[in-house]
Amino acid sequence: MAAFGSFAILLGLALCAYTLVVGALALRRIAVQPQTALPTQATLAAERLAESARRAGIGSFIALSCAAFALVYCSFTNDFAVSYILHHSNRALPLPYKFAALWSGQEGSLLLWAWLLATYGFVVRARHKVDVKLSAYASTILAGIQVFFTMLLVFAAPPFAMVQGAVPPDGFGLNPLLQYPEMVLHPPLLYLGYVGFSVPFAFALGALMMRYPGEKWIHITRRWTMVTWLFLTCGIFMGAHWAYSVLGWGGYWGWDPVENASLMPWLTATAFLHSVMMQEKRGMMKAWNVWLIFTTFMLCILGTLLTRSGLVSSVHAFARSSIGSWFWSFLVIVLSVCLFTYLRQRDHLHSEHHVESLVSRESSFLFNNLVLLAACFTILWGTLFPIISEYIEGSKVTVGPPFYNRVAVPIGVFLLFLTGIGPVLAWRSTSFKSVRRNFIWPTIAGLVTAVVLMALGMRPWRDAGTLYSLMVFSLGALVTTAIASEFWRGARVIHRHTGKNMLTSMVRLTRRNTRRYGGYLVHIGVVIVFIGLAGSAFNQSKEAEMGFHDSVTLGPYRLVCQSYTQDSNANYDSEYELLNVYKNGKFLLQMSPERRFYHASQQTETMVANHSTLQRDLYVVYEGRDPSTNRPIIKVFINPLVAWIWIGVLVMAFGTLLALTPNIAPEQGAGRALKSGAEERLPQPAAVGD
Repeated sequence: MAAFGSFAILLGLALCAYTLVVGALALRRIAVQPQTALPTQATLAAERLAESARRAGIGSFIALSCAAFALVYCSFTNDFAVSYILHHSNRALPLPYKFAALWSGQEGSLLLWAWLLATYGFVVRARHKVDVKLSAYASTILAGIQVFFTMLLVFAAPPFAMVQGAVPPDGFGLNPLLQYPEMVLHPPLLYLGYVGFSVPFAFALGALMMRYPGEKWIHITRRWTMVTWLFLTCGIFMGAHWAYSVLGWGGYWGWDPVENASLMPWLTATAFLHSVMMQEKRGMMKAWNVWLIFTTFMLCILGTLLTRSGLVSSVHAFARSSIGSWFWSFLVIVLSVCLFTYLRQRDHLHSEHHVESLVSRESSFLFNNLVLLAACFTILWGTLFPIISEYIEGSKVTVGPPFYNRVAVPIGVFLLFLTGIGPVLAWRSTSFKSVRRNFIWPTIAGLVTAVVLMALGMRPWRDAGTLYSLMVFSLGALVTTAIASEFWRGARVIHRHTGKNMLTSMVRLTRRNTRRYGGYLVHIGVVIVFIGLAGSAFNQSKEAEMGFHDSVTLGPYRLVCQSYTQDSNANYDSEYELLNVYKNGKFLLQMSPERRFYHASQQTETMVANHSTLQRDLYVVYEGRDPSTNRPIIKVFINPLVAWIWIGVLVMAFGTLLALTPNIAPEQGAGRALKSGAEERLPQPAAVGD
């Protein structure tokens, strides 16, 4: 099977190279042919060449699918003669984690990258009739990216390299950090986001190369970007949940370099999904949008480089390797191609209009973009600073969470504010009367929320964390009220003209403009996530030795040790403690935090016990035993509002899916009423959809 997998990768490389070379040749020949009513023989020959390149691209998907299957098959059959399987699996490993071994190491994860890229390419090539010429350009550019990754699999990181000498009877096991259910889903989702941004990049670069007329390429690119943005969003937050559940430090985001690497393209893609509406509606920011797409793709490659080169230290990163030089070279090539194409075709990207007023939809999108890019630059600078400092001074200077928090928290609060004012602004210019009419109730809601919270005991003057939390809660109320008023005004028009109740009218309103109201739901999800993040200002923790019948009290909870013991199975040994939990003196539940020692890898890992409610999480970690007393050490955290983060992500995902859903046609009478009534005045969202 290893020989079959190696052959499949070689075949995939040959097919990708054919798609790139022949596809580029065909496009060149088509471009130089004169435009006539009837196609010439030369044009028909060039089109046949382009079709053969398209089919070769589809063939590369089949070849790389066979290679991925071969590696998974080797994992499931315990083929330890394959070096990759020897180092990332073992006989006692549960079956789901044998599948996860595909992306647990350098070579396998690169194969996953290449296979997902081939899958996206297959979809583009299968849907080529949407726009044959533009799809041909995109297919050829995607083939160039595929050539790079398949070359890595052939020359730099072959996944089917064989063990030299005697084959051990068992493997070294999967990294314990990856032996958690979410890690079967988190890396593929993250890769679907990373790899998926290749498609918008290919369409944008192709459209610029061919001087594509009109804005159709923007519609294609926007939908692809929304899909990959959704995958990346889910991947990032699933990774945060994994870190919260497995790493045992009581948090979900530590500004780790690899975490930052996934956040940066998310920020630039979010900026694109805002500003693309300015190009669609007003013909503005064309060059800006093209470079946002280019930058997003290059940040995905940079993130992959940081993960694999060993340049940064991270619990998520692979070991240091020479593969980084390949990625640096590829980045230089991509940047050079983008710059050359832009400089040659920049006259095609002139804006048709300009910002006419600071109080307008256009200005809110522009501010939104600038803030998102400022956040991205800050994170990029902090991530690369240890590398830069080592190059200049000879020693690494690490940038920690305090640096990021000082910048990211104010930026996040300002973005939340922009999310609130976006729905009340109109295109071109918004009158003061309109702003006052649409903004008065959201403002009142925000002020009332602040007053109520201070009356309940929040003291924002005590520390910055409490101040920012109060601002988030208040702005959350403002944004939610502003968005709810948009739903209410539109639904009221439908209710008035159809007689349906308000709930039914809101559903109909949403289905008639899914892009707009799906975007509003994404905004609501963002608000909910921010509320969950704001709870971190009130975290509490306590550490204590807990022998039999010992207890520890934190907040309203008292934890009492009932027993502590050991257990064993074929995959790992474990130590755990059984704790009775009392809340305000009443028995609540039992918790059993655990610490595991994996036989194959000879590594330990924490399994957190967590009791989660909408109000707070009771989070308990078994940290091992005190060598001097042999008694367990327990660390207890109270983390308020964390559950709201995960709820907010679900709302964001639902809103994005809704925004991708086609509209339904309105009833004839109600449609005319809406066009002359409130819905026409409803502003577009300032986030993932229009």
